[in-house]
Amino acid sequence: MKHMQPLAEVFGHLVGDQSKKAVRYRSHRLCPFNNKVPNCTKDKAKNPLGVCSVFQDDTPTITCPIRFREDWLITDDAASFFFCDDTPWSSLTEVRLNDATGKSAGNIDIILVAYNDNGKILDFGALEVQAVYISGNVREPFEYYMKDPKTRGQMDWTKMPNYPRPDYLSSSRKRLAPQLLFKGGILHSWQKKMAVALNKSFFDTLPSLRTVSKSKADIAWLIYDLEIIKEDAQDRYKLKKIDEVFTKFAPALMSITTPVPGNIDNFVKLLQEKLDEQLETPPTNKTIERPF
Repeated sequence: MKHMQPLAEVFGHLVGDQSKKAVRYRSHRLCPFNNKVPNCTKDKAKNPLGVCSVFQDDTPTITCPIRFREDWLITDDAASFFFCDDTPWSSLTEVRLNDATGKSAGNIDIILVAYNDNGKILDFGALEVQAVYISGNVREPFEYYMKDPKTRGQMDWTKMPNYPRPDYLSSSRKRLAPQLLFKGGILHSWQKKMAVALNKSFFDTLPSLRTVSKSKADIAWLIYDLEIIKEDAQDRYKLKKIDEVFTKFAPALMSITTPVPGNIDNFVKLLQEKLDEQLETPPTNKTIERPF
């Protein structure tokens, strides 16, 4: 069932939250989830798209990667996979990764580095954050809501064209698969571990992954959801780890990048239709004798 209001969180707060804190965050375009600057910078720095999550039916789905940084829970969970207990570690964000030719394979969202008493790096692991793409138009309802948040928290957007919704297929094909293939491939060749933080609803759409024990894994899939809680008498969503799944690199990559084939008979039927259309005899042009 489609939710009447597509926006779940705007600038870190529920759209119906009219507390002083929520009003302040909306009016100043602030981000409460450890962005590189105090303000939200999603999409446009001067006019940011401050949507943290959208509804899929009645369930919120995270659409902004910065939303996963709440309380830096994801780094604690990744560190427990990368390093032994009591290992000193720190995190670095947006670290460029180059291939052998010096060409960029992209930026790694977060690198966790373990170090000794002298500050020398002993080990590291990569944490990739996979938010969900949106199909449809989310900026239009966002801007409509922002013009009057006090009365439009429960607006009905269902009759509007291009109603926004999570696009899991594009998220896996256009982002997750390339991340694993290029960045993950380099890290795996270095024998370095990788963690992937993602929403439960997104993980549930992925092909079945062959699991292994934590000690034998190359990748940790850190699965989160948003849980409604009360804070200062206001409802808010809080990031909560739901599960963790451990896999080897190559089988996981194969599962995610190998499409499930359709029926070959349907494809041959399509080819036949196109061939029949191509071979059809063109219409005969009749000539009018002695028109004058």
